[in-house]
Amino acid sequence: MNIDQKELQHVAAAQAPRLDMYSGIHKALRALMADTLLAVGRMDAHDELELAQTTQRVLELMDFCRAHLKHENDFVHTAIEARAPGASAQVGHEHQDHERHIGQLADACTALLNAPQELRAAGAQNLYRNLALFIADNFQHMHVEETAHNAVLWARYTDAELAQVHGALVASIPPQEMMGVLRWMVPFMNPAERVGMLADMRANAPAPAFGAALDVIRPHLTEGEWAKLVNGLGR
Repeated sequence: MNIDQKELQHVAAAQAPRLDMYSGIHKALRALMADTLLAVGRMDAHDELELAQTTQRVLELMDFCRAHLKHENDFVHTAIEARAPGASAQVGHEHQDHERHIGQLADACTALLNAPQELRAAGAQNLYRNLALFIADNFQHMHVEETAHNAVLWARYTDAELAQVHGALVASIPPQEMMGVLRWMVPFMNPAERVGMLADMRANAPAPAFGAALDVIRPHLTEGEWAKLVNGLGR
């Protein structure tokens, strides 16, 4: 990736917070990935129901990751390439690698579900290790996006322009998918981020959609976190 070191320094030196399209969704991804990996690690591969439920969680994570890759490719990389041709090439290649890895993990889940009892423990261990490698790669990948890609975006776009890109991305997400995103994003934000995101949603989304979002989020917040959110929203 052809990123000027001065642009990287711009990320650290910025006096005022810039609009960061990566921050919230990456918190969601890190939380969902970690939670899924822990579930696979503690799974009883000889319990039919537990095996089915846990592999389904892995498949749902893979679907989440596929959707995320598409959103970034279609909107964020398009914005980068429009004003810094070639700057998203390295991460774009990594996205292709992630697509292949996602397919391999999905196939591993199917194979594990169909494996005879005597092979399930080994299959579960392999799934756990390969999922861990996928997550480790993604954690490093997200760091590059949050630093190098943000450096490019912030040097070439105003926050108002970035808000337009992000708004178009969010508008492209179907309602059911959005509820899944909110479930993993909002509970793992800090209080100020939660209030900011939900205040914006309340201002721009239909009231039933905002109410549905609160219903999705509420069970995953502590009493203290919920009280801070309610107070911040002035409800």
